[in-house]
Amino acid sequence: MKYLCSFLLIYGLVFSAGAQEKHKIIFDCDMGDDIDDAFALGMILSSDKFEVLGICMDNANTDDRAVLTCKLLYEIGAEHIPVYVGRKTWDGPTTQHSWGKGFDKLKPQEKGAAEFIVETLNEYPGEVNLITVGPVTNMQDVITIDKNALSKAKHIYAMFGSFYLGYQNTSVISMEFNVRANIEASKIYTTNVKNITYAGLDITNFVYWDNQRMAKMNTHNSPLTNALTELTEIWKLGQNRQIPILFDCVAIGLLLWPDLFETRPAHVKVIGGGYTVIDEGKSPNGKVGLGIKTDEFLDRLMDLYLNQNLSRKE
Repeated sequence: MKYLCSFLLIYGLVFSAGAQEKHKIIFDCDMGDDIDDAFALGMILSSDKFEVLGICMDNANTDDRAVLTCKLLYEIGAEHIPVYVGRKTWDGPTTQHSWGKGFDKLKPQEKGAAEFIVETLNEYPGEVNLITVGPVTNMQDVITIDKNALSKAKHIYAMFGSFYLGYQNTSVISMEFNVRANIEASKIYTTNVKNITYAGLDITNFVYWDNQRMAKMNTHNSPLTNALTELTEIWKLGQNRQIPILFDCVAIGLLLWPDLFETRPAHVKVIGGGYTVIDEGKSPNGKVGLGIKTDEFLDRLMDLYLNQNLSRKE
C-alpha cells in the first residue's frame, strides 16, 4: 500500500505539472490577406499546449477579418474562443473575403481588441504570452490606453522586421510589411516594449509550404485542413502566387519549439520608411531570431495538422 500511495502521489504531481504546461496566449493577426495567418491560427488550434484567451484582428478591414476568423472557428467547433476587432484603418475587402461572405452564425465580441488586451494583461500579469503576426496598430492603441500594459505580458513574440536578410533571402534588409504598414505604430512598439522576440525575415523566409506538403496535409481531410486548402486556393487567385511562405507560424514556433531557433539580444528600432535596425551601442530591448531548423519545424507543423481532430459537435 505504501508503494501504491507513493506511485499515486508521484503520478499526481506529474499530471498536475503537465496540466500547467498550457501557455496562456492572445493571438493578434491580420487574417484574410496573406495565407499564413490562417495556417498560424490552425497551428495554435491544433496544439494542446495553448490556452487561447482571445484572437484579435489588426490592420485594414478588421471587420472583414473577424468574419473570416469566426467562420473558421465555427467550422472546427472552436466557437468558445472569443474574437475581438481592432481599429479599422482601411475599408477594402480582404483577399479571402469570399470565403466568409455572409457568415453570421458566430459574432465577434463587442469589446475592442485593444481594450481586451489591456484588461487581460492586467488581470493575468506575467502569465500571458502575446503573439503578434500583423501590423501593430492594436499595440499602438494598447500603449495609448495603458503604457505599462504590454510590459505585463509574460513575453511577446512578433513576426516583424528584417535584420540581416531581406525578402527572397537577399543580403539587403527589406521594409518588412508588418513594419511599413504602420510606421508610426511600429516605432512606438519597438520604443516602448522590451520583452519581445522578433521573428523577422531572417528566420521566416525559409518556411515554404510546398505542393507536396499541401497534398500530404490534405490526406487528413478534416474541417481544419479543408478550410486551409480552400483559403489557399482563394489566396493563390487573389495574390497571383502559388506556394505559401508561412511567416506567421514561425512566431508561434518561437514559443512552442524554442529548441529549433537561434536568437540574440539586440536593441531594435525602426527608421525611415519601415526599416528595422539593430543599434549595437545600446542595451538590448528584445531578441531577434537568427536561425531556424527549417525541416524539423515543417515536420512538427505537419504533425500538428495531421494529428488534430477538430470538428463541430452537433
